[in-house]
This record gives sequence, C-alpha cells and structure tokens, in this order.
Amino acid sequence: MTVESPSRESVTNATIRQIKTMIATGEFPPGHRLPTERELAVRLGVSRNSLREAIRALTLVGMLESRQGDGTYVRALVPAVLLDAFSMMVELSQDTTVLDLLAVRRVLEAAAAAQAASRITEEQLAGLAASLEEMRRDPQRGDGRVDEVVDADMRFHSIIAEAAGNPVLSALIGSLNGRTLSARLWRGHLDRGVFERAGDEHEAIYNALRDRDPTRAAAVAAAHIDGVESFFRR
Repeated sequence: MTVESPSRESVTNATIRQIKTMIATGEFPPGHRLPTERELAVRLGVSRNSLREAIRALTLVGMLESRQGDGTYVRALVPAVLLDAFSMMVELSQDTTVLDLLAVRRVLEAAAAAQAASRITEEQLAGLAASLEEMRRDPQRGDGRVDEVVDADMRFHSIIAEAAGNPVLSALIGSLNGRTLSARLWRGHLDRGVFERAGDEHEAIYNALRDRDPTRAAAVAAAHIDGVESFFRR
C-alpha cells in the first residue's frame, strides 16, 4: 500500500495554525514584524513555499500586512480589521439578497439599540439629534439630495452601534450598512414619502434611547428595518 505524503494544502493549513497561535499567545503581538522568510520557515519546520502561502492567506483575512520593502507585520487585532474578510464576502456574494441582509440587520440593529439605551452618552445623543435634523430634509420635495440624507441615516445607525459598546457588533452592522447603501439610495428615489416616514421612525429610536428604555429602543429599531424589508418585498 502506498502512503501519500501530506498535501501542500495540509502543510499550509498547519503553518497558518502555528502563526495564528503565535499571534494569539502574544509571541507575535500587533505591530510586530515577522522574522525573515528563511528564519520563520526554519523555525516552523516548513518549506518557504508553504510559508509564503500561509502568509498570503493570513494577509487576505487581515491578520498580517505586507509592507513593500519592509517585511510582513501583524495588524492591529481589532474587530473592524478582523471582519474585513466578512465584509469582502458580503460585497462579493451574488447569492446574498438585500432581503437576506436586511433580515440580519433587523436582529443586529435591535440588539445594538437595546444595549445602547443604557450606555449612550450625551455627546452621542447630540450626534443622533444632528443626524436626525439632516434626515428631516426631503429630497423628493426638492429639499437636499438623496445621498446626503442617506449619509446622515448611516451616521445615525453608526452612532448607535458604537454606543452599544460591543466592537464586534459595531463592525458587523457597519459591514451590512455599507452593503445596503445602493438599495437605500434606490429606495430614496422610488418610494414616495419615504423620507418623512424614515424621519418619524428614527425619531422614535432617538426618543427611546434618550429615555434609556432598552425594550422600546429594540422594538422601534426592529420595526424601522422591518419597514425597509416590506418595501423591498413589494
């Protein structure tokens, strides 16, 4: 019986796991430059080709950063960076519909609003109020541009996600918000009366957060996204 040698893929995966362990244990902390390719290959007991493939994979998912002429560095291990690969997947996926993304957003936005209700600062509330004022403009009546109001809408939701105090939740919401941007612009041109309704819905979210009411904040945030879903179902 012939015994097959380990495939390059299995060696590469093992190398990836070794480097991830070194990063996780602090042996290679954020900002650290990796040893030279020759040194690291000898240290890990792998070929330089397998090491290159492992480094390329970890660079693609955002854990490592290659700097031309300066080597490879460990990136800051913050959620927004580590979720870059997720953002890319969402952007490139042709099977992920707007409705699918909105269904996930409904759950996440409700959770973020509930958490933000007990943590939001006066400065963040002021930021929400400023965004809300911009969102009260109605481009369908000639008051401002659709993209300006949509930008204010995105800032509004970004502030809530930040106020929730969970950087992973904030990064996920940010990824989904960016993916649904074109759909929101499209709705702004086609859905008559959308800006007045959206203003009322966002004001309800703001009032619940100002009143520090997590149950109401979650309910009105979910209802707002549900309204967007309903439009696209139609």
